Amino acid sequence: MAKATRKQALGRGLSALLKDPENDINSVSDRNADKVVGNIVELDIDTIEVNPFQPRSHFNDDTLQELASSINELGVIQPITVRKSDFNKFQLVSGERRYRASKLIGLRTIPAYIRIANDQESLEMALVENIQRQDLD
Repeated sequence: MAKATRKQALGRGLSALLKDPENDINSVSDRNADKVVGNIVELDIDTIEVNPFQPRSHFNDDTLQELASSINELGVIQPITVRKSDFNKFQLVSGERRYRASKLIGLRTIPAYIRIANDQESLEMALVENIQRQDLD
């Protein structure tokens, strides 16, 4: 019976795979990690928490609203990047403006590139992502 359950979860796509406790992925060597880590998945926006070490500390409300309007019209063009933090829980690595704008317009899911990273690696990725952006504090 368990075998049929696994096949069914895989058939429903990567998002379903993440919600199956039997397939909890914590490292790149875990079973099915290759199907999730390094792939873009539609994540429930409520499973994502912001990064407490986000390099950007100021978010302009006007430009955030402009981005929200653009996302409402065209969708999220570039996925956010998250790291796995717990079972079916993720922490934002990059793309907080896209994440905030998506929440503003009430999106329930957002495309996300999933990584496995420790705190140091997450901070480095966030810094690299934001290093050439303007208004970085």
